Amino acid sequence: MFVLSFGLILIVGFLAGYLLNKIKIPGLVGMIVVGLVFGPYCLGLIDQNILNISTELRQIALIIILTRSGLNLDIKSLLKNGLPAVLMCFVPATFEIVGTMLASHFLLKLSWIEGALLGACLAAVSPAVVSPRMIRLIEQGYGKEHAVPELVLAGSSVDDIYTIVLFYAFLGLVQNNNMDYMSVAMMPVSMVLGVLLGFIVGVPLAIMLKNNDFPLAISVLLLLCASFLMVGVETILKPYISISALLGVIVVGIIVSFKTKDKSAELSKGYNVLWMFFEVLLFVLVGATVNFSYALKNVGMALAVLAIGLTFRCVGVLVSVLFAKLNWKERLFCIIAYLPKATVQASIGGIALSLGLQAGEIILTVSVLSILITAPIGELLIDVFGKNLLKQCDN
Repeated sequence: MFVLSFGLILIVGFLAGYLLNKIKIPGLVGMIVVGLVFGPYCLGLIDQNILNISTELRQIALIIILTRSGLNLDIKSLLKNGLPAVLMCFVPATFEIVGTMLASHFLLKLSWIEGALLGACLAAVSPAVVSPRMIRLIEQGYGKEHAVPELVLAGSSVDDIYTIVLFYAFLGLVQNNNMDYMSVAMMPVSMVLGVLLGFIVGVPLAIMLKNNDFPLAISVLLLLCASFLMVGVETILKPYISISALLGVIVVGIIVSFKTKDKSAELSKGYNVLWMFFEVLLFVLVGATVNFSYALKNVGMALAVLAIGLTFRCVGVLVSVLFAKLNWKERLFCIIAYLPKATVQASIGGIALSLGLQAGEIILTVSVLSILITAPIGELLIDVFGKNLLKQCDN
């Protein structure tokens, strides 16, 4: 039953995504719907043993996402776009976290730290929706005068990293059921140790990859194993000291990209193939974990919290580009481009529920709603208005 169910998830999830992509709807929406229908709250076609390891599968998917982010992070482009690009990395997300925290505290009766956890879960931009569209606009010469697509691409690449690191920091506070000064003070220590762990693992790994002509599959496996080992080290040392291993995973990706420029593009392609497999698993399984009846009862308040958080995010984008040399159309485009959510929400949206946290159900519900609403709407708005809001220049 396990193998049959696994195959069913992959083939039906892939076909649903493929068919929706054909009619210009994000395929991930179809995958989530498959999970909702096949999950335990509807038809019950997914083997319980698969659901039991869904947390581990989502963690592997998150490691793949973060490694890809590290391999593809263009620091030169980020610096080239100046202060606005740097601000776009964290200001819109911070605004959305604050807005979500306020809204969820008063509307959903979450504690302040639970609201911050929900905000960090929602605040990431979807690279699956945004990146290919920005690249297409760049290739066609739209927004070239002020490098608007490059600005969005550079900022959004770090936005995901920033929100994921904050999510795990807030998660530790929620698990400890307190927000004392010591716990807060340990957050930057955890991040510094994560970066240090990334350097300790990343430098020798990069040298090994640079000096040896490994086949692509072996190189990908070495990088993947290094990431697994770092997460394992974090788990072992957790009772004694907190280390942000996921931040270390990103650092390893950045170091490998920097040290092996000729091979990093191939490694990125290898991870893209891995992602094609885990993307289907990730979105189907996140759909399967949603309690449909609970979601329907709370959909009104969940939508209100999502809307308030997005409103704060729009203000954050405007603040980020306040001193940039952009006209009002280009500023509006930046707001639209920062709306879609998908991959990060699917990866971390169910973690609180899997850990048995009181707020887990509502965090998962709002996360899935954010994907179902913002991914197709954001994709549509970028495709429809992008070429109208940005001026095309000759390449």
